[in-house]
Amino acid sequence: MYDCYDGLIFDMDGTIIDTEQAHNQAWRQVLAPLGIQFDQQAMAAIAVLNGYPTWRIARALTERYQINADPCQLAAEKTAVVQEILLDTIKPLPVVDVVRTYYGRKAMAIGTGSEHAMAETLLRHLGLRHYFNAVVGADDVKKHKPEPDTFLRCAKLINVLPKKCVVFEDADFGIEAARRANMAFVDVRTL
Repeated sequence: MYDCYDGLIFDMDGTIIDTEQAHNQAWRQVLAPLGIQFDQQAMAAIAVLNGYPTWRIARALTERYQINADPCQLAAEKTAVVQEILLDTIKPLPVVDVVRTYYGRKAMAIGTGSEHAMAETLLRHLGLRHYFNAVVGADDVKKHKPEPDTFLRCAKLINVLPKKCVVFEDADFGIEAARRANMAFVDVRTL
């Protein structure tokens, strides 16, 4: 189905790895001492930031709830909690079948809003790292999704022209980033 592309680029969280439970649990744990009860609907409204680095989501939370807290510190606390619980809760999602099918036949990369080290840890834990020629995390680029920088860097690292790449994404910002990078995309929410 993707034979016409030379490069396959995958978002990670929510696309090839199910990390939602761990992220929700971490936010719940970090927000509780601030007197904020985790609200799935409120988080769904902020979820438009999927693909953004944690500090940007933390900034949105501090603004929404008028929290007198440093967004960078809040993000660091949330990341620490996620790191403690994540490996026990993650599992691969069905899109991993595409990865396995094209392994060795197409250049493949991960382009994620997670930090590079976290992406490497998760991929290795699930035995998926060897499938990918490159990993680009939030700390590898200055401009994040919906800007195209993450995916353009992936294409460069796997030595494939952007127009010959297809991006697999689960978030609107990621799809917009693929468009801006002049890449085809698959919205995995519709699969």
